[in-house]
Amino acid sequence: MTEDKGTGSVKQAAVLMLQGTASDVGKSVLTAALCRIFVQDGFRTAPFKSQNMALNSYVTADGKEIGRAQGMQAEACGIEATTDMNPILIKPTHDMHSQIVVHGRPLANMSAADYRSRYLPTAKATVMEALERLRSAYDIVVMEGAGSPAEINLKDRDIVNMNLAGWVEAPVVLAADIDRGGVFAFLVGTLELLEPHERARVKGFIINKFRGDLSLLQPGLDWLEERTGIPVLGVIPYIHDLRLEAEDSVALEERKQPAAEKAPSGGIDIAVIRTPRISNFTDFDPLGGEAGVSVRFVSRSAELGQPDVIVLPGTKNTIGDLTFIREQGFDAAIAEAMRSETVQLIGICGGYQMLGKTLSDPAGLENPHAAEIEGLGYLPLATVFAEDKRTVRVSGQVLPECPLRLERDPGRESFTVEGYEIHMGRTAVLEGDHLKVKPLFQIHESGGEPKAEGCGTASGRVWGTYVHGIFHNDGFRRSWLNAIRAAKGLRREAETFSVQALKEREFDRVADTVRRHVRMDEIYRLLGMK
Repeated sequence: MTEDKGTGSVKQAAVLMLQGTASDVGKSVLTAALCRIFVQDGFRTAPFKSQNMALNSYVTADGKEIGRAQGMQAEACGIEATTDMNPILIKPTHDMHSQIVVHGRPLANMSAADYRSRYLPTAKATVMEALERLRSAYDIVVMEGAGSPAEINLKDRDIVNMNLAGWVEAPVVLAADIDRGGVFAFLVGTLELLEPHERARVKGFIINKFRGDLSLLQPGLDWLEERTGIPVLGVIPYIHDLRLEAEDSVALEERKQPAAEKAPSGGIDIAVIRTPRISNFTDFDPLGGEAGVSVRFVSRSAELGQPDVIVLPGTKNTIGDLTFIREQGFDAAIAEAMRSETVQLIGICGGYQMLGKTLSDPAGLENPHAAEIEGLGYLPLATVFAEDKRTVRVSGQVLPECPLRLERDPGRESFTVEGYEIHMGRTAVLEGDHLKVKPLFQIHESGGEPKAEGCGTASGRVWGTYVHGIFHNDGFRRSWLNAIRAAKGLRREAETFSVQALKEREFDRVADTVRRHVRMDEIYRLLGMK
């Protein structure tokens, strides 16, 4: 937000829109990079994505739920994320049905057809009000599109790509991923499917994830500019080992790793079961950054092998994904792996619910055909799904009686932990079974009373928690991994990295790369700024 010194009136923030030729071309990371650059250059900047379809969520400071990418982009800007940055979030529950989250709260479960016919006609007001609030508070708003603007079957009720760009007269930069091949066909084909007025909004191209000799690509760039009349604003090299949180499960395709390729001898092998509705898999990113630790996502029971740790992750449909686990034979594979007394079995959120004995869904929130099913039975827990959704940030500490296998530090009484919860189930220890398990943490939300959270068996081999981001706590993560190392006779690691410091370095690294390879003078010209 800037003040016109001639009139004293407040100007709205400049807007720039980044769209892509397809999903997973790098729009979210490029948006974060541009946000960081603008902030480095002294401009108050905010991200915006009107409608996001993702199962990786981010909890705002006031306990609302938005897409994780917009939370990550807000962090790149050095600001607190709000629901104005992602007013509509679509969370798929099963085929053709999703939970619709508006300004951080569940609105309804809808089929794809109902969403288009019942909700989208009224969505423009929600989107524009959120965007106007951002434009009144910042100097620049970087808007991210979704999927491709050339999805002609969806364009008539589009609120996230070209229609939105038209509503606010935003210049559009179109990004494409050269690493997947066919980059010129993607770019030219996208333009061909746009209406003339939409095509006129595209002011530049960015080619992302380039590996190779730019001189060999140059003839193609010259042809593209001559063919379309639109400049190539930059060719961004492939950034190896970029450690920024992914938004879509598409990113997991790069992380699939069979048991034969697990951690080398002398390392720790962590297997995360990839279910169809896996959510918040960024929980495990910090583990993969530790020395000698391999984190692999497995979709078939034959891939499980004999890891050191088996993880049941969060999910948007616990009952459906528990059915998948049984159908794929993971229940038997887990039981076989657990014959080893060194293997740990962990459940996070939905995975925690699966570890219990029963899961009840009396209102049919997850599955109208399964009012109650058996859990895997590793913990004496009963979960009942409720209509009110718990979304909250939490903090606390590891309880003295916590049964987890941790490397105890004589100079430290306990480890502090923080994270967030997103779930609709309520889980309790079955009556008469409280002596079989012990709680893990004492946590509290802002203004709330402390309470015990999570539980584990006395051996520490099986445990679960509702706290997402538990492994983002540096001291806890190091202590837990060192206990595993000790059990395997491996050398302990005296130090670990700071997740927050790493994130800041990665924001700067991607911003530096984009700044060096994109014509930022042209980007500022599109914004009408120097």
